[in-house]
Amino acid sequence: MTLLFGVRINILKWNTNYYHQVWWLEMTKIKVASMHRLIKRAGAERVSKGGAIALGKALDEIGVKIAKEAIDYAHHAKRKTVKAKDIEIALEKFLKR
Repeated sequence: MTLLFGVRINILKWNTNYYHQVWWLEMTKIKVASMHRLIKRAGAERVSKGGAIALGKALDEIGVKIAKEAIDYAHHAKRKTVKAKDIEIALEKFLKR
């Protein structure tokens, strides 16, 4: 267990070809490497681990809010199963805010 920018993280594995660390956020369970790739795909030349961790936290919070809204829609429709249309409706509502 390692402490980085106030967030506890686990080192899950090492890529032996490039000695690249794959980090996993313990709080959000979102891979920092995935966040790094997402930021790079958006056009950044360089990305710090702190930036990738911050994006992971933000996306986790947003995802939970959207999921809770989708759960409400499913319950309103008297279903226990959250369907894709529930997520889509919740996402539209979230983006309008």
